[in-house]
Amino acid sequence: MDNNRKATTEQQKKYGQLTEYLRSLGSTAVAFSGGVDSTFLLYAAREALGKKAIAVTARSCSFPARELEEARKFCQQQGIRHYVVDSEELDIEGFSHNPTNRCYLCKHELFEKIESLAERENIASVCEGSNMDDNGDYRPGLQAVAELGVKSPLRHVGLYKNDIRALSYDLGLPTWNKQSFACLSSRFPYGELISKEKLGMVDKAEQLLLDLGFHQVRVRIHGTIARIEVEPDEFPELVRVENREKIIQSFKSYGFSYVTMDLEGYRTGSMNEVLAKA
Repeated sequence: MDNNRKATTEQQKKYGQLTEYLRSLGSTAVAFSGGVDSTFLLYAAREALGKKAIAVTARSCSFPARELEEARKFCQQQGIRHYVVDSEELDIEGFSHNPTNRCYLCKHELFEKIESLAERENIASVCEGSNMDDNGDYRPGLQAVAELGVKSPLRHVGLYKNDIRALSYDLGLPTWNKQSFACLSSRFPYGELISKEKLGMVDKAEQLLLDLGFHQVRVRIHGTIARIEVEPDEFPELVRVENREKIIQSFKSYGFSYVTMDLEGYRTGSMNEVLAKA
């Protein structure tokens, strides 16, 4: 590991501010997906509040089983009380039609469930893991956060993704270099119907790419066309004959008719690019 991964004095100061803020909440339920941000937030909450910090994970068809298992494992290792709530987005009116406020519909329903659980467990607050980088993209879910009074501690103390990764590395968290993840519904163009079958196709396709060793992946689905996003420096590996043939054969067995590579490579929110042109 090179020293560039270590947290700076300024980043360590922000971590101190984070734990101080979390301590002021008295107790909290952390919306926990097992990703980079929520794992870091949950660890800090446990450090600040001990057993007064709990984790709540949503189980749905847009959340891969591998992510749920990693979330469970982390909580077991850290001795954190972990609750799993069923939050099936496809049951939310209008969600499956994938409107531009899809994320708002999902987050509002999820945070209402977490708040109800927190109230039953006498927990004073609910926290979620958005960071300062999330302020720069189209994030309708943050509207639900604001409406329901959910706390955003990482944004409150001004932490960016690179801060969180550096601090996670210093803290020995296994997620410090984990790939970024968003729910599988974000792989669909706005207005295209989201179904359990197609979510399964995307899940299997992304799992295959991860199994092949690609680090940061997205498989965007356009009808029955797969648009693969990987980091540009992994393009040669993606088109290497053995990988290319396996990917094509496997994707078609999952239900895709055509398999394509996005020459711009991986980037967050690529489905939002059309909104800026609308």
